[in-house]
Amino acid sequence: MTVTARNPLRWIVLSLGAFLAAAAMLLSSAGGAIAASNDDGDDADLPYSIVVNVRSGGEAVEGATITVTDGTFEGEGTTDASGRATIGVPEKESTWTLELVESSLPSGVNAPDGFAFTQEATFGAGSSITKNFTLVAAERQTTSFWDQFLSRAVNGLNFGLMLALAAIGLSLVFGTTGLSNFAHGEMVTFGALMALLFSTGVGWSIWIAIPVAVILSAAFGFTMDAGLWRPLRRKGLGTVQLMIVSIGLSLALRYLYQMFVGGGTEQLPGAVAQSIPGLGPIRLSVTDVISMAVSIIVIGLFAWWLMRTRIGRATRAVSDNPSLAAASGIDVDGVVRIVWVVAAGLAGLSGVLWAYFRPGIKWDMGTSILLLVFAAVTLGGLGTAFGALIGSIIVGLLVEVSTLWIPSDLKYVGALVVLIVILLFRPQGILGRRERIG
Repeated sequence: MTVTARNPLRWIVLSLGAFLAAAAMLLSSAGGAIAASNDDGDDADLPYSIVVNVRSGGEAVEGATITVTDGTFEGEGTTDASGRATIGVPEKESTWTLELVESSLPSGVNAPDGFAFTQEATFGAGSSITKNFTLVAAERQTTSFWDQFLSRAVNGLNFGLMLALAAIGLSLVFGTTGLSNFAHGEMVTFGALMALLFSTGVGWSIWIAIPVAVILSAAFGFTMDAGLWRPLRRKGLGTVQLMIVSIGLSLALRYLYQMFVGGGTEQLPGAVAQSIPGLGPIRLSVTDVISMAVSIIVIGLFAWWLMRTRIGRATRAVSDNPSLAAASGIDVDGVVRIVWVVAAGLAGLSGVLWAYFRPGIKWDMGTSILLLVFAAVTLGGLGTAFGALIGSIIVGLLVEVSTLWIPSDLKYVGALVVLIVILLFRPQGILGRRERIG
């Protein structure tokens, strides 16, 4: 059968366009539900929102009343079990005065001397802002260097495992296709948005919403390869041209997300969790422990799949030498398709865990860690899945532990500097080699 030049282009437009349109309709239909679920009472229809968190001694304060006014409009909200109240307001140009009503504080909750019960708030570019009332006087605490080091090292391990899920997928795609996919960050964001859609928007349990989000992320990867990347590969485009296409796709998806979910930050259910007592200087919540356990289990299953299954061995063969793999009877296009599905599914799961680690979901959340994902892949060795795992853990530890010596705003820069230094001595990365087995 002869395929004309127009058929692949038509398949690109129909397949990718249909998938993005379906996702856009889902996000658009859920946007109102998400906003309504976050607002109280009659404020649900107001276009902007002020989120207020009230805490005392690290514990959420439930039942506290907060009033909001700009002189012409007055709004009121009551904190829920997580200490959070969302108050809708009609406009964002005003300066809003927030007041925590002292008489509404529950019995046993007291404000320290000199506590400010009022705050002023102004909106930025987004449609929501967040303010906090903390009812405990600041106490000077002295923590030893090693206690801080241990605490941040554990947080760094958690961050590194989450980063590894995204980095492994990116490394698989690069190893089998040679593509540096700059849209991988948007695949991370897609998973978080789908979890938000089905948990907060549709109302499903988060334990159901997360697997559905991962499955939809995998389907997204399948659609992108079938509708875009495979036709472009068949046309013989080089890696530079494909990389430029991925940059354009990244920009298109990023601003499509912003169009339908706005510029604010949304929280998944259970994002605010109490720390587990009895861990000494280590501060871990139940969510953190579950996140680390899920990451370890998924990475272990992936390692088994890559090393023990027939498809996994074929994937490693294609990564080593696509031409030789094709001559050996391996369906290279089929392997690449599976790689895109696996990579997108891992990226979607990484997006959900990243939303809990930040915490919060934003339209550009995947882009914020894209450079770190590339750094992990490069540090571990381009195209090596296990190298991406090791590189991710190193980057995660460096990002968190480096804040002992440098400001937290520069912690990502510190990780990239260390990457450059290591590559000066070992350009191929930690596990990179001229002849790679897996």
